[in-house]
Amino acid sequence: MAMELLERVKANLILQHSEDDMLLQSYITAAAAYAESYQHLSQDYYQTNPMPPTTEQAIVMLSSHFYESRDGSTGGFFSDNVQAAQQVWDTVNLLLRLDRNWKV
Repeated sequence: MAMELLERVKANLILQHSEDDMLLQSYITAAAAYAESYQHLSQDYYQTNPMPPTTEQAIVMLSSHFYESRDGSTGGFFSDNVQAAQQVWDTVNLLLRLDRNWKV
């Protein structure tokens, strides 16, 4: 899963080099941890369980956002809007909500 996600994040960012692979992997790890927490799943849940496509897309988007905004800017595909960072988080949370474990 980790290598597939790395390749998807790199494709999303249009990166063809491998110089930032370790950095991207750390962002993917952070995004997956956020997804597990948001979805009320145990830590490292997606290490042993399949990841739904909507969650995978959220992780790709969030990892890409972390990479593009590593200098504190709000780059990325929403960069033409002053609310760019908020739009990224709103979209990621909407995707993660689809696979959330709703506890009552």
